[in-house]
Amino acid sequence: MTFEQLSIFVAVAQREHLTKAAAAIGLTPSAVSAAIKALESFYNVELFHRVGRRIELTQAGRNFLGEAEAVLARARSAALVLSELGGLRRGTLNIYASQTISSYWLPPRLMRFHETYPGIEICLTVGNTRTVSQAVIDGLADLGFVEGEIDEPVLASHRVAVDAMVVVVPPGHPLADTKGITADDLLTKARWVMREPGSGTRSTFETTLTASGCDPSRLDIAMVLPSNEAVLSAVAESMCAAAVSSIIVRQRVQQRELMTVDFKLPDRAFLSLRHKERHQSDAVRKLLEICMSGN
Repeated sequence: MTFEQLSIFVAVAQREHLTKAAAAIGLTPSAVSAAIKALESFYNVELFHRVGRRIELTQAGRNFLGEAEAVLARARSAALVLSELGGLRRGTLNIYASQTISSYWLPPRLMRFHETYPGIEICLTVGNTRTVSQAVIDGLADLGFVEGEIDEPVLASHRVAVDAMVVVVPPGHPLADTKGITADDLLTKARWVMREPGSGTRSTFETTLTASGCDPSRLDIAMVLPSNEAVLSAVAESMCAAAVSSIIVRQRVQQRELMTVDFKLPDRAFLSLRHKERHQSDAVRKLLEICMSGN
């Protein structure tokens, strides 16, 4: 088994899609398919089911995936140690970040890091809070960024910014011009477009309702969507409400496509995450310095 075969298997297994995996690692789909077939043939094991035009992991493939990811994580850790010997002139920094952070807050800070250390390749993967924290735990990410608190003993977290959340509705919604809205009003007077379970935005909103004595399961949810932009677009074209970060909705509010509701949601923290027991590279330390500089 070669390191390249291992990398190809993990890329395909994580996406369960040959073409997407090939694009992600810079190979042709035929080369990726050949590598998987060679691996299966040599070890006489089927790693993927071919279902029509789709592929999915077999039980053997699922069992092997954890081991393969662990090997690649150790290899990346070794590469980071060596890159430090070059004075941050070369290397790769694998970052996972939740959508709000990756789309709005993090990019200018990554650019400042790149301008200072242009030889360090930055690989950014976007997920929700749950997937980001799991990526750091599994060693897929050198550093993660999420919204809200994380209860994982193996992770060290540091607050890097504070984010304000708001409830938004389209103009003409019954809550748009109402003052003194209560948590119970949110349950009884609005339908909702929500992010998926595991999203930091959704978790913060549901925690706020619970703290106000309301059961989040009573929310009248019209639709669950996997991205902030999808949520905002759906709300703008409906009579629904959504709880979102103020930084992603500012322009739409200024243009009066959406309106903020008179209900105070608590601020939440943007957190950096790293594994307590894994080596913290100089690249990670330098990026954290930039993120925590307040600029």
